[in-house]
Amino acid sequence: MGRWANLHAPKTYSESILLRCLHPDTRWVELTDKLAVREYVRQKIGDAHLIPLIAVPETFTREVFDALPNAFVMKANHGCSFVEVVRDKSKTSFEALNALAQRWLATDYYRVLRERHYRFIKPRLFFEQLLVDEAGKIPADLKVHVFGGRPQGPLIHTMIIADRFGDARGDIYDEHWHRMPVRFGRYQPSDAPVPRPSNWTDIERIATRLAEDFAYVRVDLYSTGDQVYFGELTFTPGAGRMPFVPESHEYFWARLLKESIEGFERMRRAGCL
Repeated sequence: MGRWANLHAPKTYSESILLRCLHPDTRWVELTDKLAVREYVRQKIGDAHLIPLIAVPETFTREVFDALPNAFVMKANHGCSFVEVVRDKSKTSFEALNALAQRWLATDYYRVLRERHYRFIKPRLFFEQLLVDEAGKIPADLKVHVFGGRPQGPLIHTMIIADRFGDARGDIYDEHWHRMPVRFGRYQPSDAPVPRPSNWTDIERIATRLAEDFAYVRVDLYSTGDQVYFGELTFTPGAGRMPFVPESHEYFWARLLKESIEGFERMRRAGCL
């Protein structure tokens, strides 16, 4: 970020997220684990919004590989970017996937970005159904930032990452679906804004339901057009190391986060939660 972080009195969003990395809520361990969180999602919104699991092997073997369908996604549960999309199994091999899988499983993700809640997640490999939209494309990532703790209801800002595995672009939309003139991290903006998803009511309902126990969380979802699927819960987006451009947005989101945390605590003490 180019400067020392002020962790005694954080003023920016990144500083606030860094502080969360150092002092995580104990609940975040289970809810950051991409396998364990499925039970929380099941209790909150049901099975219909979980991406179907194909396999969760104790050990990745050739027999497991042979039993996989032609298209699938290989993931690990204990970190970020442990994702390998396979559209055609004949174009890869067990050896190639196993080498990647073993590299993932040997990674202590806590040591990558020092998000302390990752320290206690046991690495596991799993395989999911490959999601595609009506055009046969991998759907965009809907990263729904839910700022709670507000008597009038949560405030939602949404980052859309399109073509994640190609020419990835990222745009942030405010609560009125106005594209904000801001860049987050490495993502360049799209050439033009996109309309609000036609099933936004479902997306908003699901994100709000999954976020209701927390002052702030990013709920990652995918929409295939007629169905909304859960991706993950993220309590420390970017580990506090992805700058906003312009920097003024750092202070704007820091204020939203501070208001949410303070409001959530007031509501909790008042027995409203």
